[in-house]
Formats: sequence, C-alpha cells, structure tokens
Amino acid sequence: MNQIVQMKALKYPDIPHYEWQGELIQQTPDYILVLSKPGRKLIHHTKNAIFTIPHMTLEYFSLTEWFTAAMDIHHGKVVSYYCNVAMPSKREGDTIRFVDLDLDLLKTKETGWEVHDSDEFEYNSEKYGYSLHLKSAALDSLAALKRKVADQVFPFNDDPLQGLTLNME
Repeated sequence: MNQIVQMKALKYPDIPHYEWQGELIQQTPDYILVLSKPGRKLIHHTKNAIFTIPHMTLEYFSLTEWFTAAMDIHHGKVVSYYCNVAMPSKREGDTIRFVDLDLDLLKTKETGWEVHDSDEFEYNSEKYGYSLHLKSAALDSLAALKRKVADQVFPFNDDPLQGLTLNME
C-alpha cells in the first residue's frame, strides 16, 4: 500500500498523548496493520518530548475491540509485544486515532506476559473522570485480551508476520 498514516494516541476523552507515523500495510473491517520503521520520531505530548524509536514495529489497531498491539521486529521475527487497553481505533483519512486507557499488557523474552500501569489506570480514572461503565469496559477488555493471547488469536499467534509483504528497509 505504501500509504503513510499518522497515529494519534489520546488520553480520555480527547487529549493529545503521543503520535508518530508509519506505513499502512493492511486494513480489514476489523483491524488496521501499520509498519513503523526504525528512526521514526514519536512526539510525546504528555511528556513534552520527542523520542527517536530505534526498532521496527508492526502495529495492530483494532477497529472493533478495545486494544492495540505493537510488535517489535528483529531479524524478521516478533520479539516482544506492547498492548494498550484502548477504546476501538478509528481511521479518519490518513489518521488513526485511539483513546489509551492506561492498562498495558506486555510480553518480553525475559518476563513473558505481564500487566503494567494498573496504578496509572486508577489514578487517571480519577483525573480524567472515567465513568464506572468505562472502567468496567477497560477491565473486561484486559481480560479479553489475555484470553486472545492464551488462545493465540491473531496477532498473538506463532507468526503474525506470515502472509504479509513487508518492506523492511
């Protein structure tokens, strides 16, 4: 596809959090896949900083479920995952937006799968006024995400890169 898209992560309800660019790889009615190459700039509004990301990632944005997943790629293999519990992503032209609800599910070779930022979730639920329904939906989504991982549902299967044509240069 080779279309450049802008990803925008927001804090609830619509506060700029961070953003970066990548290459649109695939879009279905359920998800969008984006390849983000090494050396890209991540503008972090919350931290008032710009970071250079040194590694390649394949990013999965669900249009129907409450999560995103960034997969670090080294030597053509997925080596780690960083999943955000987030409201379903939306594509508006060349922009993909999602509201990050703080809870994260990470997998590294060293630690396996772990939940991160539960404290941040509790703090931000007060700070940003999450409703009881929103808090419940976020926690339910984390449980559903864990089940997807356990059941090895795409993109958490053995080889989420299989069948994709990626320009890794």
